[in-house]
Amino acid sequence: QVQLVESGGGLVQAGDSLRLSCAASGRTFNNYAMGWFRQTPGREREFVAALSRSGGSTYYADSVKGRFTISRDNAKNMVYLQMNSLKPEDTAVYYCAARHTALKVVVSTLSGYDYWGQGTQVTVSA
Repeated sequence: QVQLVESGGGLVQAGDSLRLSCAASGRTFNNYAMGWFRQTPGREREFVAALSRSGGSTYYADSVKGRFTISRDNAKNMVYLQMNSLKPEDTAVYYCAARHTALKVVVSTLSGYDYWGQGTQVTVSA
């Protein structure tokens, strides 16, 4: 089992950058594929970015491709989401997710993840 805690959210202006962090508990972090999702009130949680166990494979939603970068540091049990050129439409609660897997896969579906963090708010003003 793994517990996830996000941090790094805040209020920024359009065009600014922000880096979200996700700290994972446990000793087998490198057995988990990781992802970031986001959600706004009244809407379903949507996929943002995903990363394989080793970090060698990544996958992004079209809406963030070229602006966001997902990465991980398995030695520190950390996952990051670097967000550049932020837009007001990026405003949401951002969630970190983990899936235990023996495969080198990236997972982009909500149902594909076993564990979730509590979320961190990102607000981008125009």
